[in-house]
Amino acid sequence: MIIFPAIDLKNGQCVRLEQGDMARATVFNLNPAAQAQSFVEQGFEYLHVVDLDGAFAGKPVNAEAVEAMLKTIKIPVQLGGGIRDLATVEAWLDKGITRVIIGTAAVRDPELVKAAAKKFPGRVAVGLDARDGKVAVEGWAETSQVTVLEIAKRFEDAGVAAIIFTDIARDGLLKGLNLDATIALADAISIPVIASGGLASIEDVKAMLTPGAKKLAGAIAGRALYDGRLDPAAALTLIRNARAPGS
Repeated sequence: MIIFPAIDLKNGQCVRLEQGDMARATVFNLNPAAQAQSFVEQGFEYLHVVDLDGAFAGKPVNAEAVEAMLKTIKIPVQLGGGIRDLATVEAWLDKGITRVIIGTAAVRDPELVKAAAKKFPGRVAVGLDARDGKVAVEGWAETSQVTVLEIAKRFEDAGVAAIIFTDIARDGLLKGLNLDATIALADAISIPVIASGGLASIEDVKAMLTPGAKKLAGAIAGRALYDGRLDPAAALTLIRNARAPGS
């Protein structure tokens, strides 16, 4: 189980949104590379980055900030936002991104995901963001008519590394993860599922380490880390102890 600290990029700065609303952004760090380094120093093993402007524009916008992070840190980085074609996937992987996250294009163009996952095995994840169970696209500005499970099932045999499932209603609001929906999704598919949206405290981490949640591959932590509600050392110790043989 991996905790992925999140860096969301808007105008080259590290921000957090509430429920995906660009008008409800809090700037937490003017220097995303410094923030990334801070997460490394706290002991995190994998970074989750989203180009928010890119998600709306449909193409990378905060490339400079992402590249600065890649130069600063050595841990793996997964990146989403504005990745809508194979050339963009390839360009980011060439620059040192470990795993790209395809969101809107996974709904609009599932063949892109299949082609990318085939060409780059283990390096393509699908981001599925749900509002009342239905998948939202275009930086969450639009809600589609398809369910998360319907989309996830399309990629069952495609070689997708993970599904990152976000409950938009909880995102950035510190209400706790929607573990019931996330575990139900994980139980229904063979692709590893990462929980996102609402992680609020150490209690969420404990819940993810219970036997019922054992299929989950990890969770993304954002505002709780920035606000100090989640102690990185305590969370990482819990996870390390759970990984230990015989636990």
